[in-house]
Amino acid sequence: MELHLHHSPFILYTSFSSPFNPVTLCPNCKKQYQSAEVVIEHLNSADTCWPENLINGSRLPVPQALQQPPEQINLSAIYHPTSGYHYLLPDQPPLQNIFQKMQSHPLQQARETNIWYPFNGPGEWSLAKFLVENLSQTQIDKFLKLDWFQTQDRPQFKSKDKLFFYMQQLPGRGPQWQCTKLRLKGYESEQLIHLIWRDGLEVTKQLFANPVYANHMCYDPHHIYQGQERQFGEFWTSDDAWEIQNQLPEGATIVPIIAASDKTPVTRHTGGLEMHPLFLTIRNIQADVRMKAMSHSHLWHKCMDLVCSNLKIAARIGEYMIDPSARQCYCFTPLISHIADLPEQLMIACLCDHVDPWDLIAFVREAKKLHLSGVHLPYWRNWRHSNPARFLMPKILHALHKFFFDHVLKWIKQIMGHELDVWFKSHHKCTSVRHFSGGVSHVNQMTGQEHQDIQHTIVPTLWGIASPSFICAVWAMINFIYLAQNPLHTESSIAAMTQALRDFHDNKQAILDAEAQQGKGSAKDDFFIPKLELMQSFPHAIFHVSSLMQWTADISEHLLITHCKHPFERTSRQRDFILQIAHILNQEETIRLFDLYTLLSTSLSMPGQDPLINAITMEDKEIASTETDPTFAWVSNANPAAQLCLQAPCPVRNHFLKGIVSDNACIAFNVTVKPDRSCLDVSQLQLLYNIPDFSQALHLYVTRNGCTVPSWLAFNTWSKFWIQLHSTFHLCRIMPSQQIHADPPSTNFPQGNCDTVLFNRMSHVAQVRIIFQPTHPRGLCAQVPEHLSQVLVYVQHFDFVVPGPEPSTGMWMSERVIQCGTIIPLTDITHAVEIIPVYRGPLGRDVNSGNLLEVFDDYFLNNFADKELYHLLSVMSEN
Repeated sequence: MELHLHHSPFILYTSFSSPFNPVTLCPNCKKQYQSAEVVIEHLNSADTCWPENLINGSRLPVPQALQQPPEQINLSAIYHPTSGYHYLLPDQPPLQNIFQKMQSHPLQQARETNIWYPFNGPGEWSLAKFLVENLSQTQIDKFLKLDWFQTQDRPQFKSKDKLFFYMQQLPGRGPQWQCTKLRLKGYESEQLIHLIWRDGLEVTKQLFANPVYANHMCYDPHHIYQGQERQFGEFWTSDDAWEIQNQLPEGATIVPIIAASDKTPVTRHTGGLEMHPLFLTIRNIQADVRMKAMSHSHLWHKCMDLVCSNLKIAARIGEYMIDPSARQCYCFTPLISHIADLPEQLMIACLCDHVDPWDLIAFVREAKKLHLSGVHLPYWRNWRHSNPARFLMPKILHALHKFFFDHVLKWIKQIMGHELDVWFKSHHKCTSVRHFSGGVSHVNQMTGQEHQDIQHTIVPTLWGIASPSFICAVWAMINFIYLAQNPLHTESSIAAMTQALRDFHDNKQAILDAEAQQGKGSAKDDFFIPKLELMQSFPHAIFHVSSLMQWTADISEHLLITHCKHPFERTSRQRDFILQIAHILNQEETIRLFDLYTLLSTSLSMPGQDPLINAITMEDKEIASTETDPTFAWVSNANPAAQLCLQAPCPVRNHFLKGIVSDNACIAFNVTVKPDRSCLDVSQLQLLYNIPDFSQALHLYVTRNGCTVPSWLAFNTWSKFWIQLHSTFHLCRIMPSQQIHADPPSTNFPQGNCDTVLFNRMSHVAQVRIIFQPTHPRGLCAQVPEHLSQVLVYVQHFDFVVPGPEPSTGMWMSERVIQCGTIIPLTDITHAVEIIPVYRGPLGRDVNSGNLLEVFDDYFLNNFADKELYHLLSVMSEN
C-alpha cells in the first residue's frame, strides 16, 4: 500500500473506515469508495482530485503492520483523522533534508569534480578517517613524520593541524558537543563534575530529517485490525499514541522521544571515573531499525533538565521540523519511553532503592532523615504528555530472563540435582543453538542469551522427575515469557498471556510442596518476588504502549562502548580530556555524515541514478532481518558497489533470490554449488550412510512419479542445506536461514549427525538422513528424468502419538516409525524443528549428544525451540 503525497497547506492524511464498514471517504473530495485501496488508486490516477501543480511524486512510508503480502486480505486500518499534516509556508525557501543541506555547502563547487575535496580521493580520505578514528593527535603527528614517507607518496596533510583543518572543511555538521562544569551545593566530589552534551531538540531534528530513514518512518497513530481483532505492535498502534494526538492541534505530528541511560566505569582498577550517558532516539523510526544515592540523583536530574529543556518546550508549544523527504511538519515531542535498569528507574521515578515505598512507616522515616522524600525537581516534571508510570517500561532482560535465572531455574535445580546437567549435556547439537556441554547448574552468572537458550529446552527435561503440576507451572511461566516477547500482539495473544500467568499461579503450590522455593537455609512458603508482581502489569502496558520488545536496552548497552569507553581511551588523559572527548565525538559525527555524502554523491554521478529517489522508491521490499542497518540498506540500493565501504551489521542473506523456492514461494532452500560428495553409485551411498533400504525407497519414489530408475544413475550428496522462512508476525520480513545437517556416520555420531524437520504441510516429523541429487556418472552424457533432477532427501518418520499436545508440557509427542525410510523433494520440508526424548528415568552412561536421537522411541516436538516456531505450533494446537 503506497500513498502519494502532494504539497499543500496540509497534505494527504488517510482516515480508513472501521474494519466492519466497507465505505471509505477520499480525504480530499470526500467521495465514497469501497476500500482504502480504491481511494489510493483514485488519488494516484490520472484524474486525481488533487491539483496538478501540487503533485510531486513522493511517498508516505507504509506502516510496518500493513507491509504484508497481497494474499493477507484480513488486515484493515484506521488512521487518526487529524495527524501528520505537511505545511508549505508562503515565500518559504525550498526545504532541505540532511543530504541536501550538505550539497549546499560553500565548497560544493569544488566537489563537483572531486567529491572527496579537500582530500584528493578516496584513498587519502580513508587514510585520514583511519588516523582520526584510531590515533591520538600526538600519534597522528608521529605517523606523518615517519621516514617511510620519504619513499612513498605523502598525503596533502603533513601534520595533525593540517589534517584537522581539512576535517573542518567537510560538509557534514550535526549538533555540536559542548562541555559544562557543574557545581551543586552540598554535593562534594574529588573531581569536578563535567556535563558533555548537545541540545536534545537539535539531535531530534537531525534524526527526523535524515533521508536514510525515509522508508522506515511513521507519523500517524493508527489502529490495525486482523479480522475483528486489534493488533498492537509499534507504539503508533497503542492507545497512548491516539490519546496524545487527540490533545494536540489539528495537523500536528508526534515525534515521540525515547531515552536510554546507564552508568558505566571508563577507567579500570584506578581513577574511579564514571560516565552516565543519555541516549536519545525518536519513535517515528520503525522499531526494527532503531536502537536502548539522593545527591547523585539530584545532580543527574539537573543535567537531564539542561539537555532536554528545548524538547520540553517543543512538547508544550510545538516546533516545525523537516522530515526525511524535505517536507515540513508541526511537531510535538512527548517522552514516551526511558529505558533503564531497575535501580536507574527508581532514581528516575525519585524513589529510594533501599526502602520499600509501600512500607509507609519505613519510607517516611527515611524521608525525614533527608528532609525530603527524594528529588523535588525531576527532569520530567514539566514535560507535557510524559508520565513515569507509562514511560518507565519493564525491561524484558531483567523482568523476564533474569527472573527465570534467579527463580525458575533454581526451582528446577532443587528438584533435579545432578540429573539436570546430565540431560543438558546429552541434548542433540544443532547449529546456531547453544549446547551446554558442561551442564547449567554450576554457572552462577549468564548472559541474557544464555537464559533464553536454557528456556528453549527446560520444560521437557522435567518429564519423569517433577509432578505434573510442577511441570505445568514451569510450562505456564515459559509460555508467559514467550508471549510477552511477541513483536506483534492481538487481543487474543494478550488474553493468552494473561491466562498463562494465571495458570502459573494456579499450579505454583506444587513448587512449594516440592520445597523448591528456597530461602536462606530453608524452604520458603511464599512467592514474595517483585519481578513476579511486575508481570501483572504487562497486559496493561501493552495496551498503552504496544509491544514491549520495542523498548530494548541492547542498543544503548552497545553505545556505552562506542560513545563512552572508546572516546575516553583515545584521549591523552590530561586535564583537558573532557574537551578532547567532545572533540572526538564531533569528529566521529562529521566522518559518518561525510561517508554518507560521498557514497550518495558517487551514485548521483552514475547515468540515470538519483540516490534520493532510488533509496526511497526502490528499496528492497524483502526486509532480511531485524538487525539490518537502514543506512546500509539505503546505500546498497543507491550505490551497491560502495556498500562495502560502510560499516554496518551484515544483512541476512536472501535465499529467495537465487536459492530453491517452494511451490508456494513461501520457503527458500539452499545447497552449495559444489556437493560434498560427487557421483556415488547406489551401493556406495548405502554403505556410506548405513541406509540399506535406500534403493527400495528410491524405487518407490520414482514409481509414484511414473518413471523408472536408470541403471547408470549416480548421486551427488550434501552434508547440510539451509532453509529460510518468512516471519510469522511480519510476512514480508525474511528470517535468518537455519542449517539442517545430514552427516554420514562417524566416530562421534555412530548413526550420523542428522537433524529433524517438519514436512508435508507440517503434518509429519522426520529425521533427514541423506541430502542428494541424482546425476549421470562422469564421462556419460545422459538425461536424468525430470522428477529425479531436483534435490531430494531421504527421511525417517516419527508419528504423532496423540491428536493434541501433552497437557502438562503443552508439547506434541511423537514416536519413531520402525519401517523403511521415504524419499521426498527438498521443497516438501516446511520447518527445521528440535525433538527431545521423553525421559522416563536416569540416562544410561552410553547416552550422549551423538546418539540421543537414535536410542529413544518417544520424543517431544519442542515448541520452545524458537519464537517463530512457538507461535506457529500454538496456532496449530488451537486449530
